[in-house]
Amino acid sequence: MKTFTKDELINKLIKLTKMGWVANGRFGNHGGIGNTLEDYLEIEENNLPIPNAAEWELKTQRLNTSSLTTLFHTEPSPRAVGFVPKVLLPKYGWSHQKAGKKYPKNEMSFRQTIHGKSPSDRGFMVKIDGLEKKILISFDPNKVDKKHKKWLKTVEKKVGLRELDPQPYWGFDDLEHKAGTKLLNCFYVQADVKKEKDKEFYWYKKVIMLQKFYFENFLKAIEESNILIDFDARTGHNHGTKFRMRQNCLPALYKKVMVII
Repeated sequence: MKTFTKDELINKLIKLTKMGWVANGRFGNHGGIGNTLEDYLEIEENNLPIPNAAEWELKTQRLNTSSLTTLFHTEPSPRAVGFVPKVLLPKYGWSHQKAGKKYPKNEMSFRQTIHGKSPSDRGFMVKIDGLEKKILISFDPNKVDKKHKKWLKTVEKKVGLRELDPQPYWGFDDLEHKAGTKLLNCFYVQADVKKEKDKEFYWYKKVIMLQKFYFENFLKAIEESNILIDFDARTGHNHGTKFRMRQNCLPALYKKVMVII
């Protein structure tokens, strides 16, 4: 595999933006913007061929989309409790919409995308405790929407209507290390997307080089709902807990932002 200097990689990305529409080269149209970019760079998944590559990430996203970008996966502490499969799913979960069809009749679901600005319609919210240096998951039964009244009755029967005890959390130090490792520096590449005869094409139009990840801004983004925590579990499988970000918010996490094109 050929290696690039950082400048060579930047020049290669600039050339890509000038190529116009590029077809998704993956067989069966699997993959996407990131995979097609990796194919163009002739690299393995997110394995940037530059010196100190471990300090760099490649993040891609569609332009003009409301979809979220996954930053990384990490389960809450204390890990020994196994919060998602052993607490949140069985005690706060609800019947999966495909229970009795694709899945068994007793298949449960716990899918929530939450942040620090306001609670979800099921009463879950992210709270930041600066004194304890923790990001906590909170449950307030008084914030549950009336449409979930029946579900709330099941929660009351199982655990009572009160705050989670103990509360799942991420310690600042652990999370800063996780986020800093994954996001220390990155190339943020955005593309327009179109479809022709069931095949996708991408036009890579924006490249930004981001350096020096700043954890304080990461916490601020959670409070402002620009970073969200996504739970996605069902009885048969926990898809993992993800930290995800809204469109165009990634540069705000860095001290140094350089627009390449």
